[in-house]
Amino acid sequence: MFDLTEQSQRRFNPLTREWVLVSPHRAKRPWQGQVETPSTAQPPQYDPTCYLCPGNGRANGEHNPAYAHTFAFDNDFPALLSDLTPGTYQPHPLIYAQTERGVCRVLCFSPRHDLTLAQMDVPAIRLVVDAWAEQYTELGARPYIDYVQIFENRGAMMGASNPHPHGQLWASEHLPQLVALENTAQHEYFNDHGVTLLSDYLKAEQQFAERIVTENEYFAALVPFWAVWPYETLLISKVPVAAITDLSPAARDGFADMLHQVTARYDNMFQVSFPYSMGIHQRPTDGKAHPDWHLHVHFYPPLLRSSTVRKFMVGYEMLGTPQRDITPEMAAARLRELSAVHYLHR
Repeated sequence: MFDLTEQSQRRFNPLTREWVLVSPHRAKRPWQGQVETPSTAQPPQYDPTCYLCPGNGRANGEHNPAYAHTFAFDNDFPALLSDLTPGTYQPHPLIYAQTERGVCRVLCFSPRHDLTLAQMDVPAIRLVVDAWAEQYTELGARPYIDYVQIFENRGAMMGASNPHPHGQLWASEHLPQLVALENTAQHEYFNDHGVTLLSDYLKAEQQFAERIVTENEYFAALVPFWAVWPYETLLISKVPVAAITDLSPAARDGFADMLHQVTARYDNMFQVSFPYSMGIHQRPTDGKAHPDWHLHVHFYPPLLRSSTVRKFMVGYEMLGTPQRDITPEMAAARLRELSAVHYLHR
């Protein structure tokens, strides 16, 4: 045993079988690096120049319908293409490439330009959950699609090209790299123990309690023991379902509630629209049952100690191992203390 709060250590991530270096003694170091200037201006409810607002034109010349809730469409600039002839390229045993077919879609969460998940109410977020489930089912039914990655980049700091509340779905022919790692780890754990990896992990975290941020009847939100990002969180379904489509109507409500609680806490931390990348990991769509898969959601926010200081993945982290100064226990304690009522709504 050693002191987790003071000594340098490395922690193991059983989902990906990777390590993270934790250096809690560095949390007190002064910061003289880059300082961000996040915008505090509130956008309008409707922006006539926004290509995601209802009725507006997009870059390809098409116009959005006057949608009232959610709206999904094929990305005008997709990273994956569906009309490819499968092929490979290998001029040398160590130089290899293969075509990757897929579909990319955009999902607008709300017709209002000025909202975020953190500011939307639970019934509105529930409509987003239902839209995710519909898109997952539709795209996953295509015979060449083995995985549907649902994600959201929130904020310019995370590469979002438009502030309108929206996320994306990339449906691909093969499992994405991180999903493939989780697939292997979960499969082997289930074969060895007869239960999902995240079922056992959640039980352990509930027993220790120090990294739990918030929970309801259906989901728990926690800072994982192996977190890399300063205020990274993991949402885990309390029932070991493999995909959103397996959730009961009540569980979907619980999922929407947890998404609101976590994102509102993020905004409340620094009184800004908190940037993050969020991704839902669930069962592949290759037609197999996958009882080893357990629905979960990753939140990766970059802000380090204020709205102006962010974490960068550089140097040792790019060349060696990811590293963090704020321990997951410290981050969970701070998030737990925050209200789930958005600061703009008080």
